[in-house]
Amino acid sequence: MKFELPRLPFEINALEPYISGKTLEYHHKKHYQVYVTNLNKLIKGTKFEDKDFETIIKVAEGPLFNNAALAWSHAFYFSALKPGNNNIIKGPFLDAVKGCFGSARFFKETFAKSTLALLGSGWVWLVLNSKGSMEIINENNAGNPLRRGLTPLLTCDMWEHAYYLDYQNRISDYVEAYWKLIDWELIEKRYNDAR
Repeated sequence: MKFELPRLPFEINALEPYISGKTLEYHHKKHYQVYVTNLNKLIKGTKFEDKDFETIIKVAEGPLFNNAALAWSHAFYFSALKPGNNNIIKGPFLDAVKGCFGSARFFKETFAKSTLALLGSGWVWLVLNSKGSMEIINENNAGNPLRRGLTPLLTCDMWEHAYYLDYQNRISDYVEAYWKLIDWELIEKRYNDAR
């Protein structure tokens, strides 16, 4: 199986003013492309040559795991962003968020604090655990919750290439902008499908 870089689900400038076209150019067409290219080179002639992302992420080690996890996580991240987004957490999913975090506001604050607590590069994830409860976890570098048997619902890319051109070291501003782009209808669908 050969992995390919998927097209962005929106135009390159569609996330402005929150995420610039220049950032997306580097983030998607350069960094993300490198992970896909490296993954294809690394699986050639191995037992992983015909395996899917999830299988590779769950069992591979070293560079093979890193590139598979980073490619998958980028696809997951970009797919949950929606330009011109004005949807909010509502309905049954809002009730589920309140059940796990107390309120939508506390959920957002906890997620934002997790981004600031992450040392170095990595990802902040909203996941569904085996008990059917949502939680926020941090994963350094290529870390991916699939490896822990958790179901990812949402992720925020905290590698510098995701925000530095637009926000430099203003991580809180990046996370606030990111929050305005989340497609909560998709996150609710992921939640419902996982349950």
